[in-house]
Amino acid sequence: MNKLIGKVVLVESSQHMSMVDIDVSGDVFSSIVLETPATVPYLKQGSEITLLFKETEVSIGKNLVGLISLRNRFKATIVGLEKSDILTKVFLDYKNKEIISIISTRSAQKLGLVDGDEVEWLVKTNEVSLLKED
Repeated sequence: MNKLIGKVVLVESSQHMSMVDIDVSGDVFSSIVLETPATVPYLKQGSEITLLFKETEVSIGKNLVGLISLRNRFKATIVGLEKSDILTKVFLDYKNKEIISIISTRSAQKLGLVDGDEVEWLVKTNEVSLLKED
């Protein structure tokens, strides 16, 4: 499981759900949660929060241009690859934090991924879970 720590910068709520923006090292991540500040008190500006997302939910892009609906799109450097016949584990250095992506080996080959490549990693807003650790 990928894990990052950040601070809540914005919460927009409607009925029983919220769109939460979290600053992580100067980048703003977004998460949709089925909670509101009324049901979960830590959903407020300035709260420190942990972001969690599965390795299988992290996509990799090279030479991306244009707009895309995924709000969580960040640059990183490949620092390792573990290839098997079906899946490839991609180790990324994102602002001195490790992010792991598991993609198909076919995709890794098609992208021509190698150590040192500058890539973008993406994760859908609804795949980012939030956790308040005490």
